[in-house]
Amino acid sequence: MTALPLAGLAAIVTGAGRGLGRAEALELARLGASVVVNDFGQPGRDGSGEASAGPAEEVAAEIRAAGGTAIAHTGDVADHQQARELVRLAVDTYGKLDILVNNAGILRDRMIFSMTESEWDAVIHVHLKGHFNTTHFAAAHWRERSKAAGGAVYGRIVNTSSEAFLAGSAGQPNYAAAKGGIVGLTTSTALALAKYGVTANAICPRARTRMTEDVFAGFEEPGEGQLDPLAPEHVAPLVGYLASPAAARVNGQLLVVHGGMVAVVERPKVAAKFDAAKEAFSYGELDELLTPYYADRPADETFAATEVLGLKRG
Repeated sequence: MTALPLAGLAAIVTGAGRGLGRAEALELARLGASVVVNDFGQPGRDGSGEASAGPAEEVAAEIRAAGGTAIAHTGDVADHQQARELVRLAVDTYGKLDILVNNAGILRDRMIFSMTESEWDAVIHVHLKGHFNTTHFAAAHWRERSKAAGGAVYGRIVNTSSEAFLAGSAGQPNYAAAKGGIVGLTTSTALALAKYGVTANAICPRARTRMTEDVFAGFEEPGEGQLDPLAPEHVAPLVGYLASPAAARVNGQLLVVHGGMVAVVERPKVAAKFDAAKEAFSYGELDELLTPYYADRPADETFAATEVLGLKRG
């Protein structure tokens, strides 16, 4: 019998009580990992409502019922100390931490001219600070282990970005900014932790969940007996792969994933370059160079949502 690729490894999945996080936690457990299922348990996708242990406990129970190993953690990863306790729980329970999957998030959508300070702060707090908090404590754990071992250890980070960052999303300036920040956090972490044997990658998942019910409203759904290309279960195998020993050479990468498709996103490239005739540009010279360049390009080079998603509305 072939050994499971994540056997003997311990994982944390945040925001794992529902949707993508749940599918990812189940997949890691299926591949052999012992899992800490984290979810603050608030019912509103905007982070509203009373916190509840129910979602995290239910997923942990589901993993155990299938023969896996899992415990629940119901803390808020946006709280620095609760994130510390989450990492400590994994280490105390399983003896170490090997895999961190950051997925927790909320939505508070509004156009930039209507968005309140609190709506901006809340989304940045949960997504970007939440990713930082858990990454900080996991990184410290791996660094200490590496020093004690005198060499590289096993560590995998999988962060959750979004195509709202890649392609823009008019009504989500807070969300797009947070997801862009997560990519920056990921690439910086990848460089910082590589010498310890740790990799850090980010995914841009497309999935039909509570968080995206508005985004995918009206997109055609599968017929009877057909597989939904937007099912969260399509995203989870990539997370399992990135968490595995097979992905040791994958580091600092951004990947878009949905049903039947994984796209590796290149880092930004220079599209055009202009040099000043003298030591510095003048306004007039820039006008002569840049205005014609942009005049020859399409007025709107931003992809429409259907083009970005590769989907058709029903």
